[in-house]
Amino acid sequence: MFEIAGISVARGERKVIPIPLPALYSEKRIDMPVEVVRGKRKGPTLFVSATVHGDELNGIEIIRRLLQLPQLAKLRGTIVAVPVVNPYGLIQHSRYLPDRRDLNRSFPGMQKGSLASRVAKIFMDEIVDKADAGIDLHTGAVHRSNFPQVRANLDDERTLAMAEAFRAPVLMHSALRDGSLREAAVEKGVPILLYEGGEALRYDELSIRTGLKGIVHVMRHLGMLPKTTYTPKKLPTVTVSSSKWLRSPQSGLMRSFKAPGSFVKEGELLAQIDVPLQQEVIEVYAEFDGVIIGRLETPLVYEGDAIFHIATKEKAHTISHLEALEALDESAVGEAMPSLLQDPPLI
Repeated sequence: MFEIAGISVARGERKVIPIPLPALYSEKRIDMPVEVVRGKRKGPTLFVSATVHGDELNGIEIIRRLLQLPQLAKLRGTIVAVPVVNPYGLIQHSRYLPDRRDLNRSFPGMQKGSLASRVAKIFMDEIVDKADAGIDLHTGAVHRSNFPQVRANLDDERTLAMAEAFRAPVLMHSALRDGSLREAAVEKGVPILLYEGGEALRYDELSIRTGLKGIVHVMRHLGMLPKTTYTPKKLPTVTVSSSKWLRSPQSGLMRSFKAPGSFVKEGELLAQIDVPLQQEVIEVYAEFDGVIIGRLETPLVYEGDAIFHIATKEKAHTISHLEALEALDESAVGEAMPSLLQDPPLI
């Protein structure tokens, strides 16, 4: 038997389990919803979580589609799906909790700590401690979009193997951050990937499809789903080790010429910033070769605003939104989305 919040799930069963969280100040009960899907045969336990930051919505849709896949009938092991880790932030359209703390800087948490610390502790006890591996789904911040990417500690062999299996367009080595879910999970011996794609408070179809496909690829890698004979078109993966935000040299309105996923060369024109009611135009150039993994989406900028997030590595491949979307259209996610894709199923 597998148990969460005192509720047992046997092999071959599927249950939705509400994990109680501290109530709202209005005394209304609030829960962290979890769906547990157990295969009939033994295998690893994988948790997939989203909305650790309450305004990051793509992961909710990724998990919804994952749970609809008919291929889960062939599942080995257990999926623990947590689409809304931070329901407080989701209600308020906010990244943070009501105590204004970042949940992803509050792990592993304490039972007698702040609200954020208590929620983190519950998640560790009920989810992470019972898992063999994890995938945490994120997006960019408000008005900032991220090109689909996996961030992970690539120095760890198990994590590297999972990250390569995911097949994201961009794979970034990312050191563990104090208080993060990744750090807390690794200290428990649970390898974890952080997937980034899209923008806060927005759905992005490219990021959703890439995330769904990546999770299925990782499940195959872990032996949770059978291998497939269908070989989809594979995008080149850019593995990068460092990144830097390029900041606006002046306040004004920005016209961007490069989309996330574009490879740029040092000295290449990225954007122009117009100063209202003046004829002055400030040009923004790339400071080094790299691939754009994030971009400010609003044209309104202040001097010093982070506008382009550029990752670096020699001999990076060129990736464009169009190329990525075309490849995804040729790589089906199965019968769960017949209105979007008509290609062969994932399995």
